[in-house]
Amino acid sequence: MRVIVVGAGEVGSNIAASLESDHHVAVVDTDGDRVEELTYSRDVLAIRGDGTAIGTLREANIADADLVIASTDIDETNIVVCGAAKAVGDPFTIARVRQTTLLRTWERSTGAFGVDFMVCTDLQTAETIVRIAGLPGAHDVETFADGLVRMAEFEIGPESPIAGETVSAADRFESLTFAALLREDAVVVPRGETVIRAGDAAVVIGSEASVRAFASALTPAPALEDANEVVIVGGTKIGVQTARLLEAEGFESRLIERDHERARELAERLPGTLVLESDATDIDFLVREHVAESDIVIAALESDEKNLLVSLLAKRIGVERTIGVVEFGEYVDLFETVGIDVAVNPRLVTAEEITRFTRRRRTENVAMLESDRAEVLEIEIDADSVLFERSIQSAMADLPEGVVVGAISRAGELITPRGETVVEGGDHVVLFVDTAVLDAVTDAV
Repeated sequence: MRVIVVGAGEVGSNIAASLESDHHVAVVDTDGDRVEELTYSRDVLAIRGDGTAIGTLREANIADADLVIASTDIDETNIVVCGAAKAVGDPFTIARVRQTTLLRTWERSTGAFGVDFMVCTDLQTAETIVRIAGLPGAHDVETFADGLVRMAEFEIGPESPIAGETVSAADRFESLTFAALLREDAVVVPRGETVIRAGDAAVVIGSEASVRAFASALTPAPALEDANEVVIVGGTKIGVQTARLLEAEGFESRLIERDHERARELAERLPGTLVLESDATDIDFLVREHVAESDIVIAALESDEKNLLVSLLAKRIGVERTIGVVEFGEYVDLFETVGIDVAVNPRLVTAEEITRFTRRRRTENVAMLESDRAEVLEIEIDADSVLFERSIQSAMADLPEGVVVGAISRAGELITPRGETVVEGGDHVVLFVDTAVLDAVTDAV
């Protein structure tokens, strides 16, 4: 597939990196330094120019393009890019936007603005926050098979009850599969005798109940459904979207906003949320308002540094769990090390959603882990699959190392895979796949 990515910032660069091995990718940006960096670091055609200009799109070979992804930081520019692409070619177009009003307008009219698929950064980020908040201790959460199967990633700390245990000893939950251990730069496909180390990230796949039980065994932190109170700090667009999603799920959260006019506006727009006007970096206010009694604090201010400060203050007064928005991807690991339990980067969330959509065109669903070090795929099995009407043990002999069958959905029922389990046509199989063998696996299954 021939892909043109317009915008070589954090979003566009991540998308290009995810697609370069499988597709012919051209990246367009007005910044000469970014273009030069991509030229030497990625297997892509990097072009300096304006992606809204017909001449630039022609230089990127728009006539033969199958997909155009507009990923600059300006919503209107992305929409114009898609319209221009449609004017001189017939590619599938994807636009990244931050304004939910544009998303709602596009949803009401198929193909509006010349956009075939639209991703809203703020909404995607809020959905990610709520999904992670719903599972204690999780750093990443996705659902498969119409909600029947849950995948989650957990950091194993030195105090974790399973640190130092073998996988067979730790696997004491029904309908749960240890899919992988992400260990430093390695992806370890665990066997029964594999020892789980502190510092590993454990990826598990199974029923919602089993994954939740596993999470509860790892940490005393409450899940969203068990939380007595959730506090959102910051009336930003991401903060507001998070509050709305929580309202939709029946939770009455509190939102702290410093600006008087913004606080009044949000109090009217969020009837199910208690809006407090104050500075959340004021520890006296946090103590006075009993924020320490809340179970989860979500830091959604516009400054990464302030989100870190709020998280540190929340931890200091006794909050169990903090989730923070971190705009600069290079800060994520640092912030998680020094104070935020889970850092969510909106640009990375958007890049993963767009890349996930391109992969979904040949699979039912996709989750990307650790900046695409591994993927979890949901695939419907047909007669062309190496798994068709074979036991898992037999079929795995024809698949490369780095693949784990995590779960099987058959006619709406969950089947926990074992070596002797026979996969049938029409089954939905959830696979963990090391990215290094992704092409070989998708071709085989």
